[in-house]
Amino acid sequence: MKEIAVVSGKGGTGKSSISAAFATLGSPIMLADCDVDAANLYLLFEPEQKEEIVYIGGNKAVVNHSLCNMCRICVTQCRFDAISAYDNRIVINETSCDGCFLCSRICPEGAIRMEKSDKSRLFAGSFRNGQMVYGRLAPGEENSGKLVSMVREKAKSLAKENNLDTIILDGPPGIGCPVISTLTGVSRVVIVTEPTISGFHDMTRIIEIVQKFKIQPLIIINKFDLNQEMADEISEWCNQKGIVVVGCLPFSVDFVDAMVQQKSIIEYNNNTKISDAIRLIYNKIIKY
Repeated sequence: MKEIAVVSGKGGTGKSSISAAFATLGSPIMLADCDVDAANLYLLFEPEQKEEIVYIGGNKAVVNHSLCNMCRICVTQCRFDAISAYDNRIVINETSCDGCFLCSRICPEGAIRMEKSDKSRLFAGSFRNGQMVYGRLAPGEENSGKLVSMVREKAKSLAKENNLDTIILDGPPGIGCPVISTLTGVSRVVIVTEPTISGFHDMTRIIEIVQKFKIQPLIIINKFDLNQEMADEISEWCNQKGIVVVGCLPFSVDFVDAMVQQKSIIEYNNNTKISDAIRLIYNKIIKY
C-alpha cells in the first residue's frame, strides 16, 4: 500500500487542488484530508458520511455558579484571558481556554471543574472516486497531530477493507505537529510550492523536515508562469540539492471554475494541457 503525502511550506500554493486532482485521475482511491485544523476537501467532494467518531481534543473549564462566590481569583490568574466577570457571573471563553487546569486548582470554593472537550470529529465515508476520511478539529482544541494520526489509521483500515492500494494524504501547510503526523512513515512526499519569495523560503523549511524522515521529497512548482525567474531559481536550487522537480504547472482560472462547480480540475475538464500535465506528474510520482 502506497501513502502519498501532499504538503506545502505555506498556505495558498494550490496543494489541496492538486490533491483533489490526484484523487480523481482514474482508479478508485483512498483520500484522507489531514489538514484537520481547516479541512476543506469534503466541501468539494461531499462524501457520503458513513461513520462519525468523537475526538477528545483536550479539557475545558466549566463553572458551577451555585458554588461560585465571585472572588475573581480565576479572572486575575488566567494567563490566557479566557475568564471574565459579566453580569455578576464568571464566564469562560471556550475558544480562549487552554485547558491548563489552573483555575480549577486555585478556586477556593471548588466551583470550577475540568471536562473533556468532545466537539472535534473524525468522519469516514465514500466519495465519487473511492473512500474518504477527514477530521475537523473544533476551534481552540489541541492535539491536532493526534487527530491526524487517527485520520491516517482509519484511512489505512478502509483502504484494506476496500482493496485500495493508494492513499492520498492532503496534508496541512507549514512545519508544525500535524505536518509531522502526516509525514511519518509515508511512501512519497510531494511538496507544492509557488514562485514567490515566501513560497521558496517555506519550501526549504518543509524540505528540511521531510529529509529528517529519510525521505527524498518531490517538488511541484505551481503557477510557475506568474514569476518565471523565481520558478527557475527554485528549480536550480533543487537541482543543486539533488531534489527532483517532478513538474511545473501554469496558472489557470480553471482551478477556480472547477472549485465553484465542486469538481477537481480533472473532473471539470479532463482534456486540457493542465490536466495532461497533472496526469504526467502523478505518473512520475508513482514511479519514484
